[in-house]
Amino acid sequence: MHALDVLGDPVRRRILEVLATGEQPAGDVVAVISEEFGIGQPAVSMQLKVLREAGFATVRPDGRRRLYAVSPAPLQEVDAWLEPFRSSWTQALDALDTEIRRGRRASSGD
Repeated sequence: MHALDVLGDPVRRRILEVLATGEQPAGDVVAVISEEFGIGQPAVSMQLKVLREAGFATVRPDGRRRLYAVSPAPLQEVDAWLEPFRSSWTQALDALDTEIRRGRRASSGD
């Protein structure tokens, strides 16, 4: 599965956001995702499996628990793929920042 296909799913993106805070037990991930998306444990487990198989997440046993974490390599690949496009939005964001600063100066009377 292509990295952007993996990241195109809002449930998988949210799981990665949860895991970005640090290693999490599967049960904690299920609790957050179930509450936010209204899906059950089997559906969350399926999404964790997709993330694992695509290389976006790792899992390790800890007694009876399974601890999940983000695997940075695929995200670094996505970042590298985005690099050629970055200048187009960086310029637009810089221009927006300039306009916001001008507006603040104009409203403060400077």
